[in-house]
Amino acid sequence: MTTPGTTTDYTTLRVEIDADGVALLTLSRPDALNAFDLTMAEELERFFLTDARDDAVRAVVVTGEGRAFCAGMDLSAEGNVFGLDETLSPTPEEFRAHYDEEPYQTGLRDTGGKVTLAIHALPKPVIAAINGPAVGIGATMTLAMDLRLASTKARIGFVFGRLGIVPEACSSYFLPRIVGISQALEWVYSADILTAEQAHEGRLVRSVHEPDALLPAALELARSFVRDRSPVALGLAKQLLYRNSGAHHPLEAHLTDSLAMYWTSIGDGKEGVAAFLGKRTPSFTGSAGDLPVID
Repeated sequence: MTTPGTTTDYTTLRVEIDADGVALLTLSRPDALNAFDLTMAEELERFFLTDARDDAVRAVVVTGEGRAFCAGMDLSAEGNVFGLDETLSPTPEEFRAHYDEEPYQTGLRDTGGKVTLAIHALPKPVIAAINGPAVGIGATMTLAMDLRLASTKARIGFVFGRLGIVPEACSSYFLPRIVGISQALEWVYSADILTAEQAHEGRLVRSVHEPDALLPAALELARSFVRDRSPVALGLAKQLLYRNSGAHHPLEAHLTDSLAMYWTSIGDGKEGVAAFLGKRTPSFTGSAGDLPVID
């Protein structure tokens, strides 16, 4: 994926890249309302860990094909519908020590969580354009994205209580940070389906749009984030904000900010300052794939 265009190297996803480097990632199982299955999980993880890290991709907008965003986990699969190995009986200590090894890697780890960790780790803007129903993993996968825009036809539900399971996909981390602990608990306790307006009132979504206006708004927002911007500075800023919003003291932010300022000042920052002084458009050459370590 090195030039603008469309890639079809997936069975549950469709990817199109425009001239500004904005990748439109479409969940593409419309006959099943884009329900999340193990193939989609594997393909989403692969996209965010590999293809989306190509320098041709500057930002990602995620939406659903047809009338739904994602109707949640496909519950029609045989056996354990979540793909988990029911013969395992690990202790918390064993799992924490060996979670990235077999049999825990594929037999116990939440598939949605592996997807959201991949989304969260991408050092580029990620925007959800929620075009219709988004329930269960369809809702929680969007929490790892940086912003959420919704259609007036969107319906969002954290419905785990109705199924006797718990919130997954790292949503116990993301949801309270986005909407606050009380709102997060109310939505999880009630397991109600939220309208787009209710999600907006609860600060889950940035804005609500008429159906035909949703995708153009999300794509233009993504383009505004990356045009004439340094990929290195954007990637580091994303890391800093997520990391330091949970720091125990502002000194932690100061130390990492200082390192990030140093590395950008001797890289794209030189071009940015020169362009500002010369009253011209900057031409940044840094790559999000070459971010320095700032921890």
